[in-house]
Amino acid sequence: MQLIVASYPDQAGRWPETGRHIMAQFDDRSVVVYQAFRPEIARFAAEHGYFGDEFSYTRMSWVKTSFLWMMYRSNWGTNENQEAIVAVWLRRDAFLHILANAVHASFPQGVYSSRETWQVLINNSDVRVQWDPDHDPAGEKVERRAIQLGIRGAFLRQYGRGGWIERVEDITPFVAEQRQIVQARNFAALRTPLERPFPVLDPAVHDRLQMDTPGRPSVS
Repeated sequence: MQLIVASYPDQAGRWPETGRHIMAQFDDRSVVVYQAFRPEIARFAAEHGYFGDEFSYTRMSWVKTSFLWMMYRSNWGTNENQEAIVAVWLRRDAFLHILANAVHASFPQGVYSSRETWQVLINNSDVRVQWDPDHDPAGEKVERRAIQLGIRGAFLRQYGRGGWIERVEDITPFVAEQRQIVQARNFAALRTPLERPFPVLDPAVHDRLQMDTPGRPSVS
């Protein structure tokens, strides 16, 4: 497995406890995002490095950067049609392009000039952003918020088969191993992907997304 993993307790002690942060595994070239699918979709993507015809290009597809948020949403890979978990190495410039074009899924105060302006933007945008409570391995909410990005239309075609993806890895066996540890409540032995807050250096994008940065006051 090419995904870098580390001790969950060690990582959790270093993570921000509150605020909106893009917790992710990343380097200078790429950012890892997660999705859950039926096994045949995951298998094709891992073998070919892009998403094939079984993947729906006609609706919005949501990606998550937080592994534990993905585990919560998929119930550790046991929900129907979410039995297979993939890690997608998305080009860093593509990820930043997605963030720069994201519109909030619900109207936030203090970001757009008016609800009407937001409504026009969201009707014409191919990218949604949503902040939800992150979760611990047992599925309990934590104060920190996790990001979800919904993509559709031209953005989804670029993501799925247009060259934005560097590689795809089916991490379902790893998820199954860690699920057993969670079910045994042996959290001291749990290993999760190595994650840290992803920096968004463009102040306009940072503030429009209502992100928090250590050492900076919250924007909302």
